[in-house]
Amino acid sequence: MTATDHALELVRVAALAAADKLAKDVVAFDVSDQLAITDAFLVASGSNDRQVRAIVEEVEDRLREVDAKPIRREGHREGRWVLLDYGDLVVHVLHEEERQFYALERLWRDTPSIELPAEVTAAHD
Repeated sequence: MTATDHALELVRVAALAAADKLAKDVVAFDVSDQLAITDAFLVASGSNDRQVRAIVEEVEDRLREVDAKPIRREGHREGRWVLLDYGDLVVHVLHEEERQFYALERLWRDTPSIELPAEVTAAHD
């Protein structure tokens, strides 16, 4: 099983939104074979709490434009690790320190990565 086209479109929209707010190390994983509850994870970092919140707000705004509404939102007040659950997609926006500590990429390294738009990956070349 692989991520649905809908999930991949949500990943693309969310990744571009995160990149527009200068998120660092934006990556996405197809977790559809490992998890029954979602198809994809998008992970991005901000260098401070304020940037984490700005990234989250931009992701929410852009996904709302394509009629996607979060089922659940956690951690926004603290601005250290915000989780946005869209059903097919779960977005994790973490402060750089939390990202290093929790190492989500290491946990999901056996899952296929999802190719992101060039505008997202070029931001850090």
